Amino acid sequence: MKLLIVEDDIELLRTVLRYFDASGYVLEKAKTLAEGRAKVTEHRYDCVILDLNLPDGDGIELLRQVKTKDKSTGVIILSANSSLETKVAGLEIGADDYLTKPFHLSELNARVKSVVRRNKYEGDNQLTFNEISIDTAGQEVRVNDKRLKLTRKEYELLLYMVINKNKVLTKHSISEHIWGDFVDRRDSYDFIYSHLKNLRKKIIEKGGADYIQTIYGIGYKFAEGEVE
Repeated sequence: MKLLIVEDDIELLRTVLRYFDASGYVLEKAKTLAEGRAKVTEHRYDCVILDLNLPDGDGIELLRQVKTKDKSTGVIILSANSSLETKVAGLEIGADDYLTKPFHLSELNARVKSVVRRNKYEGDNQLTFNEISIDTAGQEVRVNDKRLKLTRKEYELLLYMVINKNKVLTKHSISEHIWGDFVDRRDSYDFIYSHLKNLRKKIIEKGGADYIQTIYGIGYKFAEGEVE
């Protein structure tokens, strides 16, 4: 799961990043409205955790940008302002949830999962593609009801492809969603091929079909049938 944390309080930002990093999330950060807008323009996220009171502007502007680009991207507002008017304004523009500072990190995590489940997984913890089932709450994958042992990156890769089944995914979109900013330091996309090769092998070993299609010169698609 890929998150963008937009927060100008450095200590709070570091605390939130540490917490979610320990939980295995792919994380990116922004400390200003300008940085946040640049990130959202270039990348897609499962959820944006957004402080409204930024040094160079109102976070509401970024909320509008996120929801205009992709309504399925969750947005959770963080604010020291607990007034009903501020909360209602954010929710009316499209925020999925609102959390007043100070807050417990475990509660923020639960709300992130709830928002992503509602927006990306159609409100269900269970995703199914033929013989493949993914329990997003337990992060467990089964093929023909047999548990599939995956690395964290293999799990995230399979989840991303199943969510976007039947769509052609470019190598860049795959890499930046699964690896985040780290992908900028890569010289090639060979690492994607290696992960997909291992993922394909593990699924087939459990009796699953090979749904990972290579779209030469572009990327990959998770679908039934032959490449058109």
